[in-house]
Amino acid sequence: MNKLIFTLLLLISTLGTGQQKPERVLKLGHGLDVTHPVHKAMVYMGEQIYKESNGRIRLDIYPSQQLGTERETLELLQIGSLDLTKVSSSIVEGFAPLYKVFSVPFLFENDSIRFEILDGQIGEDILASASSIRLKGLTYYDAGTRSFYTKEYPIEEPSDLDGLKIRVQESPAAIALVNNLGGSATPISWGELYTSLQQGVVDGAENNPPSFYLSKHYEVAKFYSLNEHTAVPDVLFMSLYTWNRLSEEDQKIIRKAALESAKYQRVLWAESTLEALENVVKEGVTVIRPDKKPFKDKLESMYQDYYEESPEMERVIKSILDKQVNQ
Repeated sequence: MNKLIFTLLLLISTLGTGQQKPERVLKLGHGLDVTHPVHKAMVYMGEQIYKESNGRIRLDIYPSQQLGTERETLELLQIGSLDLTKVSSSIVEGFAPLYKVFSVPFLFENDSIRFEILDGQIGEDILASASSIRLKGLTYYDAGTRSFYTKEYPIEEPSDLDGLKIRVQESPAAIALVNNLGGSATPISWGELYTSLQQGVVDGAENNPPSFYLSKHYEVAKFYSLNEHTAVPDVLFMSLYTWNRLSEEDQKIIRKAALESAKYQRVLWAESTLEALENVVKEGVTVIRPDKKPFKDKLESMYQDYYEESPEMERVIKSILDKQVNQ
């Protein structure tokens, strides 16, 4: 979609509503439905920003790809035409390579250690690495673990992926993972995936339970195999152009609200995951929990590939692994 159209939409939306205009209106565009836990967390963030700024700052949220795909909204941030967006960290890999760390298969032993890493110095360092591409990383939203869902039969072991076209995000790491398991990775935008599954453009996809359920992909893909191969978080970004125009006080207000919304979102996410799995079973989906070891073994060589990319990548991955060994 043309960036000029995006900009015009944003300008039109700032016209008066009959209410007293705040000093600053921030625009946030993302691709998720309004029922999604991440969207609800963003609404909560907006409420906190408005409250803490005494009404000086208002957050306007545009869900469901109203302002473009994840890649398009990122590009709008980079040129300063949009203030905030939420994207999967996979989308950022091509611009800020350190984000590839989250696509390393079976990197985290459990949710507890994953949150500890995200909330700690490693998580901060990865967020900061996007500043070179004019993006200010504010916080992570939990996107759970990603697993395979398919149309014809369940994925019980890596060989079941042989010859299957599996939709992945536009992520070199996600493409490599599926191809290493024997599938044929097929990048398709999220908004086009339902139709692609329906028409047989792809045989399956991989994602977390709430996304599988809320997208209604269960209507066409009746097998969900919880092998939980990666835990790729969502990331909330602000345009550095916007960030640098804020006062130090307002920067603190926004960062604090973002962090609080992330904690709130984790609670919503846990509830949504349980609800999603219960509901897809009711809708006739066969949910299986395959042995993860064959998948881990098949993907073990990918670690060396990551290490060879850069010393920094190797350092971060090994520090995450060491942290878990010492738990």
